[in-house]
Amino acid sequence: MSSDGRGLDTASAPAAGQRSVKLKPLTRLLPYIARYRGRALLALLALVVASGATLIVPVAVRRMIDFGFSADAAALIDSYFSVMIAVAAVLAASSALRYYLVTTLGERIVADLRSDVFAHLTRLSSAFFDSAQTGELVSRLTADTTQIKSAVGASVSIALRNLVLFFGGAVMMVVTSPRLSLFVLGAIPVIVLPLVGFGRAVRKRGRAAQDTLADASGYASELIGAVRTLQAFTYELPASKRFRASVEQAYEAARGATRARAVLTAIAIFLVFASVVLVLWVGAQDVLAGRITPGRLSQFVLYAVFAAGGLGELTQVWGEIAQASGAAERLFEILRLEPQIKAPLRPVALPKPSRGEVAFRDVRFAYPARADSGVLDGLSFAVKAGEKLALVGPSGAGKSTIFHLILRFYDPLSGSVTFDGVRLEQADPAELRARIALVPQDAVVFAASVAENIRFGRPDASAAEIERAAEAAHAAEFIVRMPQGYDSQVGERGIMLSGGQRQRIAIARAILREAPLLLLDEATSALDAESETLVQQALTRLMQGRTSIVIAHRLATVQSCDRILVLDHGRIVEQGTHASLSASGGLYARLAKLQFEMG
Repeated sequence: MSSDGRGLDTASAPAAGQRSVKLKPLTRLLPYIARYRGRALLALLALVVASGATLIVPVAVRRMIDFGFSADAAALIDSYFSVMIAVAAVLAASSALRYYLVTTLGERIVADLRSDVFAHLTRLSSAFFDSAQTGELVSRLTADTTQIKSAVGASVSIALRNLVLFFGGAVMMVVTSPRLSLFVLGAIPVIVLPLVGFGRAVRKRGRAAQDTLADASGYASELIGAVRTLQAFTYELPASKRFRASVEQAYEAARGATRARAVLTAIAIFLVFASVVLVLWVGAQDVLAGRITPGRLSQFVLYAVFAAGGLGELTQVWGEIAQASGAAERLFEILRLEPQIKAPLRPVALPKPSRGEVAFRDVRFAYPARADSGVLDGLSFAVKAGEKLALVGPSGAGKSTIFHLILRFYDPLSGSVTFDGVRLEQADPAELRARIALVPQDAVVFAASVAENIRFGRPDASAAEIERAAEAAHAAEFIVRMPQGYDSQVGERGIMLSGGQRQRIAIARAILREAPLLLLDEATSALDAESETLVQQALTRLMQGRTSIVIAHRLATVQSCDRILVLDHGRIVEQGTHASLSASGGLYARLAKLQFEMG
């Protein structure tokens, strides 16, 4: 299995031997189809019935031509047409049933597949998302699954129907006239070989087109998500030019795939119908020689048309199925990725009740995407239960990285991190994170209601608990003024809220979680002076009786902490209280002086 830390591009490159297996990725959909095997079998039965009804028609035509055109056979003609009406009814009913079952089956399978891919993405480690493009992943969830839905819901059904018609027609051709069948069957290899060869090219080009479109979608997603920054720097024209170039590249890739399919279709159709013309000529000679009757020739021709038409349709849907195979390959590449951070087979249970104690012992760490640039260098410290610890230092000192390791988004390269005495790699990450409340520097607010955003802290919270958390975070004062109160929508990324309002929503979310360990990363950085005072009071009450680790540049935030660690280049260079560090004349004192001068 591929590790998610290797990045999607590495994992997505199929081995050379795999490229020759055109439809293998589609076979991975079989477990999804097996969940609804009853519906699939009924659809297959309807398909066989519809194809069988179609194959009955030439027999009736032959008998009508050979025996029906006379005054004595008027009753026979009536019976033949009555049978034809009944056959048409069966064909119509079975075709409608097949369409309904296959289409809904495709929708159902794709819905399950989308859910599984999204759920799997949410479980992948942070290292994967350090290199993966969000827009490209969304493209796989949308465009690729739509391609699969088209194939499973239509193309595969059409392909199966035409396979039945082809083989059924071929068998009946042999039954009708073995001699004429030899001419048709001899042409099959000539038709099939180009089909296979060009089908492989179509799949390769289709995959390239999907990859190129995904890259363009990823770029567009990033720009639209930061449209205000885009406009502020008047970057609209360069961005549009770059996106247009990406779209043109995707168009050229798609045109190449379509060209290959068009050539494939033209070659196959010509070969199929040229063989039909040849057979008609030979058959006409046989009728003139009295070797077969006109009705039998008509029956043979109809079966030949069914077989040729089925084969011709296969050439058209083959390209779609090949493209769907490429889409399935891209999706199952994601499902094959294994998260680097996952629960061990036998996780060690964390103590209950939790104390929220954290300890770092000689921890060294570098981000996988920047493996040559160390962030933490032999870091050691411990936080006791109920202690309030502040982390201070210049940008890049490793403060946020400490939070990432506590949350076990990453594992250290060496050393150990423990929570309540348990090494993090021995615990279940979900159990660990359930005991931690985080307020990040850049508050993340989702395109949902205010209540739903706060409920992220604890999904089973009641409306009353949400309101109490909002009041404690001093968010209720602006929430009640919104048009629908707690049911008000805040827009994508909380665009309808100010920075301070988003921060207070995030604080309310952390309050609602009621976790024994609080991680506050510049929790008041986006607030004005009045709001900062109110929220600081709420945080002071919240931190009582809980272990708290605070990252802050504003000294007012850390003065009340029991201990301050001063970091620089991944090491602890000073520690103590605000008063002792201010008097020591070290890095903390210089940072404090700089802040006061800037203030």
